[in-house]
Amino acid sequence: MNTATFDFERIGTIEDFYMLAEKELKLPDYFGKNLDALWDCLTGDVALPLQVQFINLTMNQLEQFDKLITLFEDAAAELGDGLSFEYYLKKTE
Repeated sequence: MNTATFDFERIGTIEDFYMLAEKELKLPDYFGKNLDALWDCLTGDVALPLQVQFINLTMNQLEQFDKLITLFEDAAAELGDGLSFEYYLKKTE
């Protein structure tokens, strides 16, 4: 199973995420850098099975990236065993 881990200590904007996603998920050149295009790629273009992890999310990022998180949750439900998605909040000290 391929694994893609996104460290949100290094992601500040959705554009930052898309740049990393192109590399981590090996998205095609025609990826349109929006949620609809990401859905299309996750459900039709990426190599499965795939495990995706979002780590070090802050509470603000949890809200900021809510639609992105929901998209991955929905894709995991749609693809069953093909896609596993988990996210983890940053530990506070």
